[in-house]
Amino acid sequence: MPTSSCCPINFSSIFHALSQTPRRLRERTCATWTPDEEVNITRLRSGADMKRKLSWYDLVALGVGGMLGAGVFVTTGRVAHTTAGPAVFISYLVAGISALLSSLCYTEFSLQIPAAGGAFSYLRITFGEFVGLVGGANMLMEYVLSNAAVARSLTEYASTAFGGRDADSWRVKMRALPKGCSNLDFPASVVVSLLTLCLCLGTKESSMLNLVMTIFHLLFFGLIIVGGFYSGSVRNLTRPKGLAPFGARGVFDGAALVYFSYLGYDSVSTMAEEIKNPPLTLPLGIAGSVAIVSFLYCLMSLALSLMVPYNELTGSAPFAYAFERVGAWRWGREVVGAGASLGILTSLLVAMLGQSRYLCVVGRARLVPSWFAKVHPSTGTPLNATAFLGTCTALISLFIELDIVLEMISIGALLVYYLVPNALIYHRYARPGLTLAFLLLVSGSSFGFALSWKLKKHWLQLALFGGLTILCVACFQYWVPMADGQRHWRVPFMPWPAATSIFLNVFLLATMKKRAYQRFVVWSCLVTLYYVLYGVHSTYHGEREEREGRGQDSVTDQVKVEIEMP
Repeated sequence: MPTSSCCPINFSSIFHALSQTPRRLRERTCATWTPDEEVNITRLRSGADMKRKLSWYDLVALGVGGMLGAGVFVTTGRVAHTTAGPAVFISYLVAGISALLSSLCYTEFSLQIPAAGGAFSYLRITFGEFVGLVGGANMLMEYVLSNAAVARSLTEYASTAFGGRDADSWRVKMRALPKGCSNLDFPASVVVSLLTLCLCLGTKESSMLNLVMTIFHLLFFGLIIVGGFYSGSVRNLTRPKGLAPFGARGVFDGAALVYFSYLGYDSVSTMAEEIKNPPLTLPLGIAGSVAIVSFLYCLMSLALSLMVPYNELTGSAPFAYAFERVGAWRWGREVVGAGASLGILTSLLVAMLGQSRYLCVVGRARLVPSWFAKVHPSTGTPLNATAFLGTCTALISLFIELDIVLEMISIGALLVYYLVPNALIYHRYARPGLTLAFLLLVSGSSFGFALSWKLKKHWLQLALFGGLTILCVACFQYWVPMADGQRHWRVPFMPWPAATSIFLNVFLLATMKKRAYQRFVVWSCLVTLYYVLYGVHSTYHGEREEREGRGQDSVTDQVKVEIEMP
């Protein structure tokens, strides 16, 4: 029978592919592409092109809308209460500086490689296929988990806006499920599903919706800042145990956690195929939105600390709770709940926009089935990737609570934001071997500083590692020339901004808890296993078929020429 004759052939091909795994890994793991190939050849695998409809103000609104709201409403109360105290606004400042430096690296890369792949594309053309997959997998994990967590926080603030006192009042308790997954959040799942449908209709339509919501959200942020500064008290910054009750260590530990609030600026770089005038639009959209949001986050967290002592803040809906505590602004609880819901909805829309572009370009690289790379010809959107990730996000938001995924989200994002400045330095300078040695040395000295800080070593040891990092950067800048031929905008004062970003990201990574690393190791092992069993074979066969196709085309063209000759 046909079925029985096909099975042995399939199993035989599978076993043959697995037997070829070591050779294919050697060939494919470090395979790189040029920016021209990424933009002009790989992009053709999507079939239709994404439509260039976005202007600079659309991109700034997407960047601001993507970051502004979700993190500050979700994490500020928890971090202030348990980690940083009233100095949480300094944590936001440290995280903002790190995000701004990373965003500058993203800006230069996005101008050189105006493709929808973001960090995945930057890492793939610099360090090869496997590092690109690691970066892309971590960004996808970060997007899906953070979007699910943010959607659940939307339920908390919406219930507050409509008079609810219990954050779980709109959720369904299922005692048969394990702790952390037992409160089913059907409103969050429905919201994610509706946003997925909206994103499938078109990017420009989603952008206009985001622009309107972002304008209202900025006005709402202004109300919170004014209300907090007007009704708050400076005494709350120093009671009950001072501005930084957990010490400087708590401030920097808090910076690693509130970095969750800045997730979203990288999604702006994934819009590179859908914007007009990239040389002007991308710098304004990426770096400009990070600077605006950093300033507002510092004011927001400071306003919260002025209104309520840090030890009295609640983990869920802290701003609504703070306004309820202030007598003259008691009505603000409902207003804050409604405004925070709008802001969270905005950031959720932008993040879901970015996650589908990541998966689309990973599909173009054949590291996942090419079905995900398809762009719908009429809407100009990666329809399959949008629908698939939207479904995953909706299911996770139904079950998983924020505390389970918060540290996992931060560690995955920080890893990618650490890799991108490394890739920029490696890509920018003319001597690859010396540059790679420099990057390893800077990462090592940064790790030594971070480890000394974490283990509470003597300040002389901190000065030694810090001084070594500065000396390495200075020597590298003096001795190693930059590569020529780059005509687009470039990060100034290199390599200092990128090296500082590496240092800060390593430092923030070292502050993460042991549980976060355990979960991250499990995730990394799964990604590696996936690449060995599927990814490397998929790209190997895809590239071979493409080369054979190009060869056949060239033979056909030659035959046509010979026939046409007299």
